[in-house]
Amino acid sequence: MTQARKRPVLDEIKKREIVAMVSVGCSRRVAAGYVGCSPSTIRRTAERDPAFGERLHRATYAAQIGYLKNIQKAAKKEQYWRAAAWALERLNPDDFAPRSPDTVTLVQIERLWPRIAQVILDELPDPKQRKSILKRLETLVAELRGGCKPPAADQAP
Repeated sequence: MTQARKRPVLDEIKKREIVAMVSVGCSRRVAAGYVGCSPSTIRRTAERDPAFGERLHRATYAAQIGYLKNIQKAAKKEQYWRAAAWALERLNPDDFAPRSPDTVTLVQIERLWPRIAQVILDELPDPKQRKSILKRLETLVAELRGGCKPPAADQAP
């Protein structure tokens, strides 16, 4: 007796619906709910079916590109300057996104840490303790930088 082959959860119609929904900006979660499956089913199907995976991938970016084109088009008109500001805030948040008053940036920390180090040098009489504390501060700053090598201890003020 031959075992009946299991029908795929996502037939071609459902795959087309998913791609269409994602291409206009819907999330995969919403598309999955619409066609009656889970987001993991979409992911697994995309892994097993490279053609569907590619269509899904392109649809994801097509929606984003479409939105950015509309924002860019609006931003060219002076009266819609907010579109340009919105795009800058999201594309370059470190430079343009508004921050709450209590937010400290990495640049501010990098400017502040040598001053903190100098306070430690001035207040701690034991050179061994100073060196140990400065080393720990350098490690913290390096971690904030994303693992970049900190400046040498003898470069601290």
